Amino acid sequence: FKNINHKEYFPVNLSALQKLAEEKNLTKIGIAELVEAGLTNGKKLVKILGEGELKAKIDVEANAFSKTAEEAIKAVGGNATKI
Repeated sequence: FKNINHKEYFPVNLSALQKLAEEKNLTKIGIAELVEAGLTNGKKLVKILGEGELKAKIDVEANAFSKTAEEAIKAVGGNATKI
C-alpha cells in the first residue's frame, strides 16, 4: 500500500536556523534563505524540526513545522508561517 497523498519533506532543525540567523544577522528566514545557505535544494518541501535551541527572534516561512519547532519559535517571539 502506498499513500498517494504522502509528501516528502526536507528536514531543517532549529539549530541550523539559529546558526544561519547568527551568521547572516537575519530576522526572517524563508525558503530562499535556506537554499542560499545550502540547507535545502529548493526542490523538496521544507519541514522545520524542533531539534536544537533557538535563541534568536526570527520569523520563519516553511512548508511545515513540527509542534515543538513551532512552539520554540513562538516562545522567543518569532512567527512560524506555513506557505
